[in-house]
Amino acid sequence: MLPDKDGPGVGGGQSVPGADDPSVGLFREYLRLRTVHPEPDYDAALRFLNRIAEELELPITKIEVCPGRVVTIMTWEGTKPTLKSILLNSHTDVVPVFQEHWKYDAFSAFKDAEGNIYARGSQDMKCVTIQYIQAVRRLKAEGWKPMRTVHLMFVPDEEVGGHKGMETFVKHPEFQKLNVGFALDEGLANPGEGFTVFYGERNPWCEYKTHRTQGIHLSDQFQGTSDFNLAFLNSQLSAFQGLRECFTLGDVTTVNMTMVKGGVAYNVIPAEMDVSFDLRIPPTDFERQIKQWCKEAGEDVTYEFAQKHMNQSVTSTDENDPWWSAFSATCKAMNMTLEKEIFPAATDSRFIRAVGIPAIGFSPMNRTPILLHDHNEYLNEQVFLKGIIVYEKLIPALAGVSAFPEEA
Repeated sequence: MLPDKDGPGVGGGQSVPGADDPSVGLFREYLRLRTVHPEPDYDAALRFLNRIAEELELPITKIEVCPGRVVTIMTWEGTKPTLKSILLNSHTDVVPVFQEHWKYDAFSAFKDAEGNIYARGSQDMKCVTIQYIQAVRRLKAEGWKPMRTVHLMFVPDEEVGGHKGMETFVKHPEFQKLNVGFALDEGLANPGEGFTVFYGERNPWCEYKTHRTQGIHLSDQFQGTSDFNLAFLNSQLSAFQGLRECFTLGDVTTVNMTMVKGGVAYNVIPAEMDVSFDLRIPPTDFERQIKQWCKEAGEDVTYEFAQKHMNQSVTSTDENDPWWSAFSATCKAMNMTLEKEIFPAATDSRFIRAVGIPAIGFSPMNRTPILLHDHNEYLNEQVFLKGIIVYEKLIPALAGVSAFPEEA
């Protein structure tokens, strides 16, 4: 049995002397909530957030955007509430776990002798949620008050196709009432000394390709059958995968075959075969290439999209941009090296950008292997605690951005 608490166990874990820092304790408590797909315990998350709102003495709003899917917002009203607000966004759900591949129970928040906290969501993105909360807690305790209103928003279903929580909520009248001017959302860990900052992201396309032909006996195989043409198509896509050298992952289009369907018997070439691909597209036009490959594969090869997001908005990282200037100058003052990239996957930020709001994806986790969605996901407690300090500086800087001419 895997260990469910600190102590000697599989993988050499040992108990860490002394009690947790209160922020670490809160983080580990949140990690133990099983908000995991396919049946996330959102009720537990809502109870947790209700308690936090009471502790922070912040009003809390809940909007059911889909049946059983509630967006929760805590609001810290600014001294000039008519100005556009700051949104600190995070999601409450986490991806599934294959427990047999984990050293420790994925929902025990086990902490080893080095202070590494193992749990699903430790990087993606329950760490950022608690860092927001604890930074706000410290700022309130210091008596600081924001000029611009600050919203802490917690959304469901980010980790499922369609991002039903945020995709639905940005179209909701309650979202308009937030009057958001700038948003922070999740980023990625960085194994090096720097901190990765994402100003845009690749669009996820989920694509089906189908070929129909006459079913024939295996001994009569010839060019033009379903398996031949789909094999040709897959070879084209696979070859395309190699064009990555000298680029970051977010700069290139990636293609991964995820499902193949077809066949009725071992010795009969199927009359129809379907193959599915997951494509991640940077801000560029790629469909023209897909059409060409299908044409070359055979006249009966067709395609359709199960999901096709086309928004290509990016957030300005120009030094003259007031939001970016406030963000980058604050990081620079803390001797943080920022590495600007296009996010390689897909986050709620794309829906925020799509409605015209600048958003930065940022998780203050350097010297940390990228383990989101991976087995044995963990975050070191010292990296986590330093992240709170980062937000403790960033929130005042962003909430203090001077009024724009249109806001006067």
